[in-house]
Amino acid sequence: MEIITSLQNNKVKQWVKYQLKKHRDEDGVFLAEGEHLVKEAQMAGILKEVMISSPVDFDLLVPKTEVSPEICKKISMTQSGVKIIGLCEFPKNHQPAYQRWLLCDDIQDPGNMGTIIRTALSFGFDAVAISDGCVDVFNDKTLRSSQGAVFHLPIFRSDLKDVIKELKENDVVVLASTLNDSQTLSAYPTDGAIAVILGNEGQGVSTRLLALADDKVKIEMADFDSLNVAVAAGIFCYYWRK
Repeated sequence: MEIITSLQNNKVKQWVKYQLKKHRDEDGVFLAEGEHLVKEAQMAGILKEVMISSPVDFDLLVPKTEVSPEICKKISMTQSGVKIIGLCEFPKNHQPAYQRWLLCDDIQDPGNMGTIIRTALSFGFDAVAISDGCVDVFNDKTLRSSQGAVFHLPIFRSDLKDVIKELKENDVVVLASTLNDSQTLSAYPTDGAIAVILGNEGQGVSTRLLALADDKVKIEMADFDSLNVAVAAGIFCYYWRK
């Protein structure tokens, strides 16, 4: 096992760069911090190597480098004293069958994004498409809130206008989540191919995407008319669960 003790080591400096999206995108890699995320990455086949500052209680099947706690702290983007950090390659997503999709329109909060992805995977959705204005799914906070679901569900960053066009060509009903001029959720059948557009936390679904949707849907509520977008996603996913 390689041992690194210097904060000035070139390998350490390179890993620190991956705290920034531009460097992650350039090299097609990202960091997974903590035992749970590293385990999930290894299960998904995307783990390349790890740095550890103390032994772990599971088998690692990739190259390991022993480092000091100070180096782990330097590389880490959390404040929780992480003892293992994995270098992972971007998942190679394949286009799944067109049955259950979430379309995320400029979701900004990494906690919301991670929860949406985690929920979609939990209820058997096939994929999540995200607009260019969405938070990076390989942001550390997004990874942690997804609990590693990012590694196991196809996620496509694309112009949602093009995604909607393709979905419609494959006979998928595209619904926009909005309170205005909408049908209630219970009005829709639970079978068939469906895609739900989830809007930005402050502005909702953009006008251009509302115009492209086949219909508009809202969740029935009593005495209040606002839900966190991740909570709304959970209700939609449960309703159309596989």
